[in-house]
Amino acid sequence: MDVLRSSHRRRTPQSQPADTRQRRNSANGYTFALDDLGRLRRFLTLGVDGGTYYTTARDLARDNAAVVARLAETDPQGLVTTIVETSTRGTAPRQNPALFALAYAASLPQTSQRALTALPHVARTGTHLFLFAGYVEQFRGWGRGLRRAVGGWYLDKDPDAVAYQAVKYRQRDGWSHRDLLRLAHPQTTSPELKDTFDWIVRGSLGEHVPALIEGFIQAQQATDPATWAQLVHRYRLSWEMLPDAALGQAQGWDALLDTGIPQTALMRQLPRLTRLGLLPDLGGRTEEISAQLTDPDRLRRGRVHPVNVLVAQRTYASGRSARGAGTWTPTRKVVDALDAAFYQAFGTVEPSGKRTLLALDVSGSMGTPISGRPLTAREASTALALVQLATEPSATAVGFTTGRGKNWHDSALKPLAISPRQRLDDALRVVDAMPMSGTDCALPMLYATKNKIKVDTFVLYTDNETWAGTIHPHQALLEYRRQTGLPARLTVVGLTATEFTIADPTDPGMLDIIGFDATIPSLITDFARSN
Repeated sequence: MDVLRSSHRRRTPQSQPADTRQRRNSANGYTFALDDLGRLRRFLTLGVDGGTYYTTARDLARDNAAVVARLAETDPQGLVTTIVETSTRGTAPRQNPALFALAYAASLPQTSQRALTALPHVARTGTHLFLFAGYVEQFRGWGRGLRRAVGGWYLDKDPDAVAYQAVKYRQRDGWSHRDLLRLAHPQTTSPELKDTFDWIVRGSLGEHVPALIEGFIQAQQATDPATWAQLVHRYRLSWEMLPDAALGQAQGWDALLDTGIPQTALMRQLPRLTRLGLLPDLGGRTEEISAQLTDPDRLRRGRVHPVNVLVAQRTYASGRSARGAGTWTPTRKVVDALDAAFYQAFGTVEPSGKRTLLALDVSGSMGTPISGRPLTAREASTALALVQLATEPSATAVGFTTGRGKNWHDSALKPLAISPRQRLDDALRVVDAMPMSGTDCALPMLYATKNKIKVDTFVLYTDNETWAGTIHPHQALLEYRRQTGLPARLTVVGLTATEFTIADPTDPGMLDIIGFDATIPSLITDFARSN
């Protein structure tokens, strides 16, 4: 054997670096590394709850905290701007990572003032503010700047808005508005705002207290469903403002539905409404609620994240709570409405008209949950692939993993029998039935090359923990381009908050995308059209 033939630039095993920019990933394969801003966006979008197959949540959180610290030194403006943009655009299903990063930035001298100025943009509700307070105490004490920023959060609101926050978001993780006001000591000359603060801190009812607080107090004192229903109509109370006893009564929920329940809250309350008999197969509020669930305007105004719709659909269709012992018999029309709402959450997506191969990594590492939700990366990628299948007339989907035992390098890639005409939960079962083994992200390109399939755009949904292949994914794409003469593109949809990617950052025909927000299908089609 000529040993010189063992050195390749076109075909390198994934267990070895093919490029000096590559780093060893958590599975001991070699992939490209994101820069710190790219890593920050992944963290803010996907979070670290549940960790990954290879990394604990604690280690992943520590790694991402180090990214925040580095950016505070190298790009303080970019750090805070990215936190605010990710939070306000609704790209993340949860706000915890953004609040954590902002709290950490607020403790660092290079970014403290910028972070505290951005507080009201990221902490938009009382719950957000409580989470921020808990996080910030992990890094710093309550100095003058922090007290002024928290006080300003209240002072910048009118009395009715403060009252709304006080009675809807009362406490979280050991924090309450009373705690924060006693720490911040905001000073105001407004009689209405002063009386609102006094009620929150001391419980005193001054003559200028907003009417909503009066309605809240009356609801807490009431004991019968008819009174609760009247108060809901009179003061437009939300469900969080009612006592626990009222939430077990259908009459109170009827009144809440009359006055309107926000879209995300409505999806969360569907099991309760079903148990109370408000969503029967025939009659009740079923038709009305089904129409609200699929209303594009309500989805847009409510800033409903598609992942949260997917979680609601899966949970409701299962008839069993993901956390707890609650059960119910799902109403068929509501299940179908949630199914339709998932697609509606993405809005109108213009097809690219390109030949698209959607490739789902179904290896063992994709069985970890994403964003702290009862949803695995495999399941989330399947649902997003269904949106692309519904959009692109020339798209097909495959699932890929490797062989087992001595056959690690064998392909277990096969076409997926999924369609947007199926119910989401039925399509997810198809993917769940596939074997889970090793990760080789070059397989989709090798499959297309071997079978002479014409592909304009490869879309890979993966955690980027590839390791088992005899050729790197970017090399396999280059080889496909050489053999077919097609300028094929690669979009990589990243599913975990690690630093790894299979996309060559210097190749303009490769794109990294993070998460599952409503902009993702349009980004994929725009890139496929060379936009």
